[in-house]
Amino acid sequence: MSEIRIRYSTPLRGEIIPPPDKSISHRAVILSSLAEGTSVIRNFLFAEDPVSTVNAFRQMGAEIKIEGQGTRGRGQETKIIINGKGLSGLSAPEAEIDCGNSGTTMRLLCGVLSGQPFSATLKGDASLTRRPMKRVMEPLSLMGAAFKSENGYPPLTVTGGYLQPIHYQSPVASAQVKSSVLLAGLYCDGVTSVTEPERSRDHTERMLKAAGAHLAVDNLTVSVKGRATLKPSDIIVPNDFSSAAFFMTAGILVPGSEILIKNVGINPTRTGLLEILRSMGAEISLENEREVSGEPVADIHVRHTPLKGIEVSGDMVPKTIDEFPILCVAAALAQGHTKITGAKELRVKESDRITTMSNALKKMGISVEELEDGLIIEGRERLKPATIQSCGDHRIAMSMAIAGLRADGETTVLDTDCIKTSFPGFMELLETLQK
Repeated sequence: MSEIRIRYSTPLRGEIIPPPDKSISHRAVILSSLAEGTSVIRNFLFAEDPVSTVNAFRQMGAEIKIEGQGTRGRGQETKIIINGKGLSGLSAPEAEIDCGNSGTTMRLLCGVLSGQPFSATLKGDASLTRRPMKRVMEPLSLMGAAFKSENGYPPLTVTGGYLQPIHYQSPVASAQVKSSVLLAGLYCDGVTSVTEPERSRDHTERMLKAAGAHLAVDNLTVSVKGRATLKPSDIIVPNDFSSAAFFMTAGILVPGSEILIKNVGINPTRTGLLEILRSMGAEISLENEREVSGEPVADIHVRHTPLKGIEVSGDMVPKTIDEFPILCVAAALAQGHTKITGAKELRVKESDRITTMSNALKKMGISVEELEDGLIIEGRERLKPATIQSCGDHRIAMSMAIAGLRADGETTVLDTDCIKTSFPGFMELLETLQK
């Protein structure tokens, strides 16, 4: 079992470039494979999760060439060239498709496979096998796809069919659910729409529109007209806000620190943590704001600032869903209590992130009350060193490594190989700021 050992840090200083965006890397491969013609994806995240999506489409006949894999999964030296097969050009895989640890791969593939004239079986690792798929199976079944699974958990077999458009009222604000239904909607005669209780990240909508799909957004409802011919594109993937979040928070929490994080995607459906940290008193500025391949991008400048506890709920939660673990670390070192509610979705991530973070922070001396849909965290000035179990969850592992920077002694985070799913080179990058 791999582990990270980390101690109280001297100030973190310097400039860094975080890895490319994981969510956009997945979607770029999917839409490029379904386009007619040759697409180029630059600054692709060469990490385990997006590579699972690449391998899945290769199994279905897409011609995908990877050039110049970055040694740490980042940098524009990594480029993917995809000769798209069109909406109807995929072929049945000869074997089961292994999605690894990637829930995004599995759930979005369910949408694509629902429109295919063949069956395919999707499997994953032990963590993914515990993640529920009913949330995408139910709307896709209403459209005409058929599924076989063990009570809605992987592995599952998808049999595509002639799909009917639906208007789906999603019970959760989930970009994966929304994207899966919209992708299936490409195979319908007519308009398919999804309405969410709160707005989730909109990378799929932006990329569908850029590819030529007829897409409309009306408040919390997104609609797509089926049978469009998707155009190939040249996509530059911005760097990942969720990965940058660990260093944003570290720069704010470690006394004397000042960090510039470059070329980061600041899509407003993703930057809840930025808004929350500012509300807690953090000094964060955006520099060199611009647009890259239809996504807003900026350099993020942070410096150490004392934080105060606040309440987090409502539409801020979907915008912070991946940043919950590192937000909990910030709350643990803020003055007063922080209450986070409306985050029940976090119980079905790579781990039950509510319980896992509660247990981890308690081991580091923090008073935590676990709620059904969140946590109440009482902050303190310093943390106790501890041995922390990540439960195979990459975001828990990285968040607790950052927490260790403010502990009185050595903290050990166990089971950290999972970090490779999204952030190869995480510790190496952190070490560059400690020199």
